[in-house]
Amino acid sequence: MGIAVVSGASCVCTMGTAPGQITPTNQPTVRIGGKPAASIADAAPMSNVGSCGMCNSLGNPAVAAATAAAMGVLTPQPCVPAPAGGWICPGKVRVGGKPILTSDGKLTCSYGGSISITNPGQVAVKTQ
Repeated sequence: MGIAVVSGASCVCTMGTAPGQITPTNQPTVRIGGKPAASIADAAPMSNVGSCGMCNSLGNPAVAAATAAAMGVLTPQPCVPAPAGGWICPGKVRVGGKPILTSDGKLTCSYGGSISITNPGQVAVKTQ
């Protein structure tokens, strides 16, 4: 059972160096604790899923180029998430007609990382 994710939630990428932030934009009406609830459709880079610091993945063209220029020494570059699809969530609760994003959701980054929720932004509303 996951916890519903709301605006201001934190996420982390396995290839990143810092937490990012979740900003729901796909439905403006449903609120939990006064904050907009996130749906699995909230997966757009930077507008929904914020930067996770610096990217360490050689699958990221910017990291690969910087690493090649540094004679093979891994050279992290600023993270710009590149979601490969939408959030994967086991829950069935809907918000704004779309499945709600919960704390157990995962998002795959095209550059090789896996993004997960570290803090859902609230703790009162749990889903099944």
